[in-house]
Formats: sequence, C-alpha cells, structure tokens
Amino acid sequence: MTRTTPGPLLLLALAGAVVGFAADTLLAGQGRPVFVPPVSLAIALVLIAAALLAGAWPVRRAASGERRIDPFYATRIVVLAKASALGSALLAGAAAGILIYLLSRTVVPLGSALTTGAALVGAVVLLAVALVAEHFCSLPPPTDDDEADAAPAAG
Repeated sequence: MTRTTPGPLLLLALAGAVVGFAADTLLAGQGRPVFVPPVSLAIALVLIAAALLAGAWPVRRAASGERRIDPFYATRIVVLAKASALGSALLAGAAAGILIYLLSRTVVPLGSALTTGAALVGAVVLLAVALVAEHFCSLPPPTDDDEADAAPAAG
C-alpha cells in the first residue's frame, strides 16, 4: 500500500467544500434550516484521532525494532489511518464549505459558525493524526547491513 499523497486529499477537501456550500445554499433557498454540524462531531473526531494514535504507537515501536507485533494488527492500523485521512479530508472540506456559507451571510449566526469551526478543527486534527499514524506504520529503509545479510540467504 502506498502512502497517502496530497492530491487525493485536496480533491476530497475541494469536493466536500463544494457539496457543503451547495447543500446549505440549496436548503436556505428552499426555506429549510441549513445544516450545521453538532459539537459532538468535533469531539468524536478528536477522540477517533486519539484512538488511532494509541493504536499506531505499538506499531511504531515494532517498526523500530523494540518489540514484535502481529502483522495483521499493523495492517489494520495502516488501513484505518488511510481511511481516516481520506474521510477527514472530505469532512474538513464539507465543514469549510458550510463555514464559508455561514460567514457569507449578512447576519452571521455566531453559535452555528463556532460549532462548524469546531468540526473543521476536529477534522483537521484527525487528518494530521491519520497521516502521522500512517507514517508510524511504515518500515524504515533497509540498511547496507540488512542487504548484506539477506544476500547469502537468497543464494
């Protein structure tokens, strides 16, 4: 599995921003209440980030050679980190789109803007932690000693 690159993250964030802004514009145009993420979303995103970091820490220790770990556990953590990075990029974009919509009104609803800003911060925190966790799950590059030890075994 390759590392997450900035390209897909930026595309997902842009798509989320467009959908978030368009959805709130459409809802307001129909006279319906606009979507505002609850504070619990921001809290949940930060808790997910903490759990992901706690799960990735043993993998980091195993990758540095301190201890052994189940390879399936490491695979699950790296897949969770990649999915969290992609999902949080989309959520961050959607929160940014909603926040742009709210801030573009003549009368800014302060409470709604604050909870949407909190959701944006929570999504960015999860994105950063997911990228760090993905880095924790990568193996260090082989040294010259490792290559020399592996060559006689292959022959």
